[in-house]
Amino acid sequence: MIKLENTCWPVIFAGFMFVALFTSNVFGQERPPRPIAVTVKNAQGILFGTFAHGESGGTVSVTHEGIRTATGSVILISQGSFASPAVFLVEGMKGTLITISPILDATLNGGNPAGHLTLKFDIPNIATSSGSPFILPYDSPAQMEIRIGGTLVIGNSGANPPGNYSGNFYVTFNQQ
Repeated sequence: MIKLENTCWPVIFAGFMFVALFTSNVFGQERPPRPIAVTVKNAQGILFGTFAHGESGGTVSVTHEGIRTATGSVILISQGSFASPAVFLVEGMKGTLITISPILDATLNGGNPAGHLTLKFDIPNIATSSGSPFILPYDSPAQMEIRIGGTLVIGNSGANPPGNYSGNFYVTFNQQ
């Protein structure tokens, strides 16, 4: 058994203080780098394919899976351009949680004489392998393909003359 003298206690206390002052913080999990870098690349725009509209108009929808449907007097034509959803490649740090903000309606301009169409989005029409919000995978590269469908609102032939229509829409990806 070791017997400590009263004169040793100040030395032991000083030793503990020395160790406490020069000990760094220990964390159970690595902190992510700041800022978290997420990049988004537009791989493909949304396409509605070739169609014809009648007197009353209607809608053409493309799902995130690329399935096209029509309502009203719109007739889908299977020749010419094909239908496909918009595709974005999201890449970032492994395990990053990302949500997609609601997408605002967009206006497409074109036709001859000029007309305009409305493009509407529905959040359930956005797809990832795990839904939204989603987590970037832990394998390399940490990227995910996001597919977004939409619905094109078409008026009658007077309001929306035949022709090519184009426009832009904005998607906001929020890292958590």
